[in-house]
Amino acid sequence: MKLSRIRTPDFDLAKTLGSGQVFHWQPHEGGFAGTIGDAAAFVEQRGDSVLFSGVPPKKVRNYFALDHPLAEICRSFPNDEAMRAAAQFCRGLRIIRQPKWECLATFICSSMKQVAHIRQMSLALRKRFGGTARIAGAEVRTFPPADRIASATEQALRECALGYRAKNLLLTARAVANGDANLETWSDLPDAELRARLCELPGVGAKVANCVMLFAYDRLRAFPIDVWIERVVKEKYFPLCRKVTSARLREFCSEYFGEHGGYAQQYLFHLARTTTPRRRRLLGGPSRSIVRRKRQQ
Repeated sequence: MKLSRIRTPDFDLAKTLGSGQVFHWQPHEGGFAGTIGDAAAFVEQRGDSVLFSGVPPKKVRNYFALDHPLAEICRSFPNDEAMRAAAQFCRGLRIIRQPKWECLATFICSSMKQVAHIRQMSLALRKRFGGTARIAGAEVRTFPPADRIASATEQALRECALGYRAKNLLLTARAVANGDANLETWSDLPDAELRARLCELPGVGAKVANCVMLFAYDRLRAFPIDVWIERVVKEKYFPLCRKVTSARLREFCSEYFGEHGGYAQQYLFHLARTTTPRRRRLLGGPSRSIVRRKRQQ
């Protein structure tokens, strides 16, 4: 198998694919087999280079966001113990640019589910409704287009272990397929309007909308708050507050983490999800300045 090569300094392929932002890549022959859009792809990392086949270099660079100035982004993070620990732990992790429909559909299915379960649902949808391709000796499945899901029945979707999410996915697929939700033209909308449009779709609340904005629309300020992030933010930044409202959390995260909040969120999420509570406490506690500020509120 002939592999192309591009230099990828400041990039960690395994951390990026294993950080809970994308769910279909599978380890294979020292690398990973999966799809980028409708194309089957194989990627592996050797030092500061990525070797790949199945897709052109431009797609690899775009998909893995190799144009993001990662060092600059990390320097923009708040200078507190928790973020320093997360940035160190997640060095090289990049926000993937996912296909819009695939990302939206996957995160509609993610509601109240852990990463392992989301992977299972994604694979079930791909096996039942997607296409099949081979790359580097591995069989991979493409994600089904919106019109394919729209023509399915709710029962068929439930058989992919979606549960109540099946109805929401079906209704949203129909809106995308018939043009009521034109995901591509929404790229030109400002953040607030894009979030509002996404939240009009069945199965999309603030968390899912922010995930789609971050992972599909390149809105790096978007800060999804799930149970992991809520726990981390309360523990690290509101240690003395017994009750913090969802609105207050959203306001704090938007203001405190700023322009690259999406990266900060992903780093905190990956650290929290892949380390033990004791290890997280050793890696970083709340900033003293943040603690003092919370005492005064």
